[in-house]
Amino acid sequence: MKKILVPVDGSECSLRAVNHILRLLNPAELEMHLLNVQPALPADVGRFISGDQLKSYHHDQGIEELKAARALLDKAGAKYQFHISVGDPAETICHVAKDQGVEQIVMGTHGRGGVMGMLLGSVASKTLAQSPVPVLVVK
Repeated sequence: MKKILVPVDGSECSLRAVNHILRLLNPAELEMHLLNVQPALPADVGRFISGDQLKSYHHDQGIEELKAARALLDKAGAKYQFHISVGDPAETICHVAKDQGVEQIVMGTHGRGGVMGMLLGSVASKTLAQSPVPVLVVK
């Protein structure tokens, strides 16, 4: 069974990556890991809300951003797990890929950002540079 990590941010770009996988591969032969990475909030936000409230906020946002991708996979009968993390997107994607022992990362790109970002997008280009496994970028 092929293990694939798909970073999902709730955008059409990330849904294109999910659809691409479903078109090319048999869902019954896949173990997919969906990953949503929430941005870390400034450290001093803890003065205003509790850690539990912050954790709940990140979880709820992550669930919402994963909703459409999960619906596509449920409809296709694909096996998957989902993960919600907080931090730098590219670093977190690479860390989860290593921890879950995936064989490949398949991700969409917005195509916005700095120099490399003009072609791929800043998260995609950083993930390509740091990834311990092959990365397929779907535009």
